This record gives sequence, structure tokens and C-alpha cells, in this order.
Amino acid sequence: MGEILAGLLLPLLGTSLGAACAFFVRKELNRNLQKALLGFAAGVMVASSVWSLLIPAIELSEDMGRLAFLPAIGGLALSFLLLLALDRYFPQLYPGDVREAEADRKRMNLLMLAVTLHNIPEGMAVGAVFSGLLAARAGITLAGAFALSFGIAIQNFPEGAIISLPLAGERRTGRWCAFGMGVASGVVEPIAGALMILLSHDILPLLPCFLSFAAGAMLYVVVEELIPETAQGQSGKLGTIGFALGFMVMMVLDVASG
Repeated sequence: MGEILAGLLLPLLGTSLGAACAFFVRKELNRNLQKALLGFAAGVMVASSVWSLLIPAIELSEDMGRLAFLPAIGGLALSFLLLLALDRYFPQLYPGDVREAEADRKRMNLLMLAVTLHNIPEGMAVGAVFSGLLAARAGITLAGAFALSFGIAIQNFPEGAIISLPLAGERRTGRWCAFGMGVASGVVEPIAGALMILLSHDILPLLPCFLSFAAGAMLYVVVEELIPETAQGQSGKLGTIGFALGFMVMMVLDVASG
């Protein structure tokens, strides 16, 4: 039980560490470090989506025969449609938005709301994979579950920073308040994950759909946010190297753990 709790809280820890930059950093995070971290997170999340989510989802639907892919396709499609709808009404979550947020307090509020909303499906992803871990027949390993949680935590680090850093630079907002608001944007993740686990017995027949929904959320974040951010500028290769390392680390952890 302690391992599951740790897995649920790991993404929040990533957000909190990013928000803690309000105490130490007076400007944006180093761009090269951003690219390397985001690339690594993208690699971990793509590999996790395949080995920890989509493959188990298809295996759980083997009784459907040649149509075993249908729950996975349905979950992926629903996830992408939901996040497309969210992105239509809320701003994109790129670290470059820090300067814009400093110039416009209203945009800062929208950015925090957008980060919070995007954290909900990420929390569902962690909850879904740990629900699959609890279901012995889901074929999900503890290492694979933690690798996904760790990848999300890395991705959450700059998100916590882009909330706290602009606020810390304002005279009317103290650093502790900026840190608290950054952490608050990530609190929804363990809550969403815990709800998924609490309902795991009732949703077990739908677990393939939830696993693939979580995979879709991860892939959407990678394609829509992480890869474009790492590809910008002259140091884009750092993101590519980080992606390769993250993918290989996740693959080794998940496959070697059986």
C-alpha cells in the first residue's frame, strides 16, 4: 500500500520541486536543462504508454479475439478528443509562457487553471496503471508503474516552475505564496489517481478503456507540448538525446522486471 501511495504522490513531488524554484531562481530555468528534462520525460511517457498501458489494455481484451484492439482504440480516441476540447478553451502549457504571464496577470490565472486541468488526466493515468497493477491479470509491473509516475513527475517540474516563478517576481506576492500556488496546481493529480484506484473493483471490466485513455493523455501531452518545446531553438538535439535515454530507461525497467 505504501508503494501505491508513493507512486500517486511522485508527480506532486515533481510539481512541488518545480514550484520551489521560487525560493532559489530569479529568472527562467536554463533552456538547455529544460529541453533535456522534457525530452527525457517524453521518452519515458511514450514507452510507458506502450508497455505499461496499451499492451496490457489489449491483453485484457483477448477474449474479444481479433477485435481486442477496440477498447484500446476507443480509450485513445476519447482521450484525444477531451484534451483537444480543453486546449481549445485554455492556453498551451509551454515554459515560454513565463514572460507573457509576468506581463499579464489574467493570463497567469488562465495558465494556472490550464495546468491544473491538464494534471487531471495525468493523475488518472497514474491511477489507471496502479489499478492495473492491483489486478493481477493486467500484466503491469511495479517498475513500469513507477516509471510512468516518474516520467510525469519530471514533466511536472517545469510546470510547477512556470506557475511559481512569475508570481515570486511580483511585489504583492510572497515567495511562500508563489510556492503554495505552484503546489496547488498539482494537488489534483494524486486525488484523481486515488479515485481511479478506489473505483478499480467497479471499473475492472472497463480497465482496458481506462488504461488506453491514460495512454492517450500521455501521448497527447508528448506530441502537443513536450516535443514542440524541445525542438525549438539551436539546442533541440538535447531534447532528442533526452527522449532516447528516457525511452530506453523505461523499456529496460519494464521489460527486465518481467
